[in-house]
Amino acid sequence: MKPRGAPRGEVSIQPPPGYYGAGGAEPDATQRGLILDWVVSRRIAAGWRVESRSGSQAVLVRGQPLNHVLHALLTVFSCCAWGLVWAVLAATNKVERIALTVDVQGQVVTVGAP
Repeated sequence: MKPRGAPRGEVSIQPPPGYYGAGGAEPDATQRGLILDWVVSRRIAAGWRVESRSGSQAVLVRGQPLNHVLHALLTVFSCCAWGLVWAVLAATNKVERIALTVDVQGQVVTVGAP
């Protein structure tokens, strides 16, 4: 359970110590994949979804694009009354993308994707 006042959606992205190689050795490709799986599962629990995934990289997305065709039809059928709602939704809607990469040392690097 998160403590009160903790920002929503913010989670630790470093895996627990057991995911790294014994004796501080650099993780191999399998261990880096496990580290990425662990981080991705934490992000999914925080509301993100996986857009693409490779061996040591994943692109995650939060938010949904706006369905402009539906809103245009609603605006036409409501004699332009729905246009105000559509404008507010278009102004406040945002889709976030991040790329997570596990480097050869097993550290997770997060980069904002366009």
